[in-house]
Amino acid sequence: MTTTTGELRPAIVGAGPAGVRAAQTLVAHGLRPVVIDEAPRAGGQIYRRPPAGLAQRTARTLYGFESKRADALHQAFDALRGRIDHRPDSLVWNAQDHQLDVLHNPTRGTSRVPYSHLIVATGATDRVLPVPGWTLPGVYTLGGAQVALKFQGCAIGRRVVFMGTGPLLYLVAYQYAKAGVQVAAVLDTARLADQLAATPAMLSQPAVFAKGVYYVGWLRAHGIALHGGVRPLRVLGDEAQGRVTGVAWQDGSEERTLACDAVGFGYALRSETQLADLLGCRFDYAPLHRAHLPVRDAAGRASVEGVYLAGDGAGIMGADAAEWAGERAALALLSDNGVAVDTARAADLERRLDRITGFRHGLERAFPVPDDWAAHAPDELVVCRCENVTAGSLRRTIADAGASEMNRLKALSRVGMGRCQGRMCGVAAAEILAHATQQPLQQVGRLRGQAPIKPIPIRLVPAEGSGA
Repeated sequence: MTTTTGELRPAIVGAGPAGVRAAQTLVAHGLRPVVIDEAPRAGGQIYRRPPAGLAQRTARTLYGFESKRADALHQAFDALRGRIDHRPDSLVWNAQDHQLDVLHNPTRGTSRVPYSHLIVATGATDRVLPVPGWTLPGVYTLGGAQVALKFQGCAIGRRVVFMGTGPLLYLVAYQYAKAGVQVAAVLDTARLADQLAATPAMLSQPAVFAKGVYYVGWLRAHGIALHGGVRPLRVLGDEAQGRVTGVAWQDGSEERTLACDAVGFGYALRSETQLADLLGCRFDYAPLHRAHLPVRDAAGRASVEGVYLAGDGAGIMGADAAEWAGERAALALLSDNGVAVDTARAADLERRLDRITGFRHGLERAFPVPDDWAAHAPDELVVCRCENVTAGSLRRTIADAGASEMNRLKALSRVGMGRCQGRMCGVAAAEILAHATQQPLQQVGRLRGQAPIKPIPIRLVPAEGSGA
């Protein structure tokens, strides 16, 4: 198929590493893409930029070892001004018939954006396995704690405990300690033996591995307690006063407690796949990611013609891989429409992405999701905070109604029907369902995406010229 660039109307959803490199590649080939992003400034979560006008900290302070990469990405996007149609503070809440429904802030108006081809670079959010007390004020996901520090220039508390597992656990603890916050402890469900066993695979990316070792070493050198192989038991606090007072965890056969006024927790990241679902993309279970993900080929092509997937929204691979995947998806879009591209560059990007998969396997070995979490989740634990659905009510629904699939469980219990649309509770609910029915996790299915994929006002005000 041969198409002139003038006939192409590509859109990119997301302006993180994948979206920025995709936009840069399309512009370099004479296209003017629409770039729609929920944030006010490009950069994504990892390279999130503070609001314009906020007292500026240096890139080194904000991004640490990644400051040069962050600067490069920001400069690349800034250089695209006037050559792209950038729509910041804008949420894509629906997609159908080659059109995106978009909600704009702060005006809260709407528009409908037509496209000929679409690159989905929606990124990721925290993977949450809750503990009793997680609904107390002062409890944040690791990503939320990082947003507060990077974007708003504030900490979630004065004395903070970070718990869960994954590389982000140590990175956020390091960032908080470097910012002068008292980090009371880091509680990791993974064991040192897990990390040692994974070392050979992680050495395939020696620079990234060295950064992780540095973060852990720095925390130890500065007297921050690091506990591995633990099981978080509860966040302690006073519901009446609405504050965190501490955490309790099991260390071997011993129960331990520690005072703090805030908690950041999470179990690595999960892909944001709702938009791909609305687009009709085919999904399959990905054991590496312990999740159902939209299917794509090595170049980023989805199962739906004209749709391309890039970055962590199609599988958690990290910021470097997201940049490569964004560029590769853009090259695929161009090539599919008869535009000449550098095939050697395309092949090199695919080789890089393939090599990083081995490292990703190493990370999963080093920081495994606790596969016994559901067995230890007490009945009174709130799993879905939007609808106040507990682990016990899920188990009763499964036992009484014979629910064995996620969407059936949702229909009968209301889990995942609230504002978060299952982003916070979906992983935990699936773990409970799999454990209660003694099925492999891949067999219980996934919550289907529905519009609106994120909360929108009941009464939408059409934006000027939207035609909505």
